[in-house]
Amino acid sequence: MAKPKAPVQKNQMIELTFEDMTHEGNGVGKLDGYPVFVENTLPGEKAQVKIIKVKKNFAVGKLIELQDVHPERIDPPCDVYKLCGGCQLQHMSYTMQLNMKHKTVKDNLRKIGHIEIEPNPTIGMEDPWRYRNKVQIPVSSKNGELTTGFYKKRSHEIIDTMDRCIITSEVNDRMVEAVRKIANDLGITSYDEKSHRGMLRHIVVRSSETTDQTMIVIVTRTKDLPHKKKLIKQLTETYPNIKSIMHNVNPNRTNVIMGKETTCLWGEDYIYDTMDGIHFAISAKSFYQVNSDQTKVLYDKALEYAGLTGKETVIDAYCGIGTISLFLAKKAKHVYGVEVVPEAIEDAKKNAELNQIENADFYVGQAEDVMTQWSEGGFTPDVIVVDPPRKGCDEALLDSMIKMNPDRIVYVSCNPSTLARDLAILKEGSYQIDKVQPVDMFPQTHHVENVVLMSRENK
Repeated sequence: MAKPKAPVQKNQMIELTFEDMTHEGNGVGKLDGYPVFVENTLPGEKAQVKIIKVKKNFAVGKLIELQDVHPERIDPPCDVYKLCGGCQLQHMSYTMQLNMKHKTVKDNLRKIGHIEIEPNPTIGMEDPWRYRNKVQIPVSSKNGELTTGFYKKRSHEIIDTMDRCIITSEVNDRMVEAVRKIANDLGITSYDEKSHRGMLRHIVVRSSETTDQTMIVIVTRTKDLPHKKKLIKQLTETYPNIKSIMHNVNPNRTNVIMGKETTCLWGEDYIYDTMDGIHFAISAKSFYQVNSDQTKVLYDKALEYAGLTGKETVIDAYCGIGTISLFLAKKAKHVYGVEVVPEAIEDAKKNAELNQIENADFYVGQAEDVMTQWSEGGFTPDVIVVDPPRKGCDEALLDSMIKMNPDRIVYVSCNPSTLARDLAILKEGSYQIDKVQPVDMFPQTHHVENVVLMSRENK
């Protein structure tokens, strides 16, 4: 039997009306049920589209001309928005972005988890720009001059006309520019990934508004960094808010930004940030949320859902450097944090000591392994808070959470699809879903965080 033929061909021009949107922010139009995905389009719009890719079950098109325009469409304020892959939603109003993220969460819960619940409205920002406290910028060269900029969509070609990023702090923009100019004047070469030669790979900047401190991480292919004394002198004399200059060596052919070896060239190994009266020491490799304002919103909601009275024992799985753990410790009897990265646990212990918090202990290990051991040993916490990476929780961890039988589970997630999958398993384990709260941690992008409260049925 012959396979059904796609109703379009590559390079064909078609007129398309968009009915829906993917979770990545692409418009979806259909021809006799056959979907065509097109960037920079919105539901309800009609457009001339050129087909650029044809697959058995879908096609990808390129927007040529809009004919009917959605009332929530806006002009992207970023000069390189259509080139850069960092943001996907700048062409829609912020209200529409928040509504889209709410729909994404609701749809994932229904389609993947078979969970029918109405999430709360997405909590957005008063000012959804210039929110990132960290930036990682690749370095290249053009006509003998160092250039910096994000990669073009689906490529490793740097946008060399980019001189700012309007979702990162202006401090970070200035620091990247300063390092690039000084390194260029000193004759430091850029890394070339094709030949695996050259030196400077990335410029990473972390900054804190609450302490006015900045860390610069210079990532090179080689251990040698020529003229580093001159580089340090020019940077620190010009920018007194710089508190730390780190050197990371990544000698490998890889897309991973940082290597294993990091040394302090100048200042301290940490910068400090303050959130709701809690102080955090942040190292070059620390996982620390990039949007400080919304992180407080997220953690306040997690704390609210945990329902602590001062009598509870709490487990914080995937605790990182202890950010959520220390929020919880202010209200709990005792908090036990688990994290697989040894350096993160050292940072978590340092942060507990920094804040004179004595009712939080931290353990190195895979959360699923440590909590399985605790479960088998009869450890029964009152509340479990889990904040896994994008891949979600290991099934062994979910099983251990169910066996531990806590009164409440607070699930913090950066991925609605794996969240839905895991909630379905916990639901099968006799936990009901009480509340789902989306939080817009990353405005102008398709990403959305969630905090979910689950409670034990028939408790």
